[in-house]
Amino acid sequence: MNNLPNISDSEWDVMRVVWNASPLTAAQIIERLSGSKTWKPRTVKTLISRLVQKKALGSIKENREFAYYPLVGEAECLREESRSFLKRIYGGSLKPMMAHFLEHESLSPEDIQELKAMLQEKEK
Repeated sequence: MNNLPNISDSEWDVMRVVWNASPLTAAQIIERLSGSKTWKPRTVKTLISRLVQKKALGSIKENREFAYYPLVGEAECLREESRSFLKRIYGGSLKPMMAHFLEHESLSPEDIQELKAMLQEKEK
């Protein structure tokens, strides 16, 4: 593990924007979040600042503004978050988690086929 930063739920929203396109200024991040969040610009700037402090985002100065880019990859953050969730909630064991979701969530026939294909591929 690469000492990945602990990213809060709100910070994940900001990171997703930056992972999709970067570098972005704070104003551009605010604009992209405005469709899905009712956050004030100051809130977004605070989240950006925290992510810079956590070394999840880096910045470069463009004219009179800073543009932000990811210092950590989305895939590695997802992997680490998944591991952390599995460890916290299911004691690190995948089987109880799978059993819980299979028992309590509805799956379409397509979902079931995809899961079977994934398991068959994993057997190889």
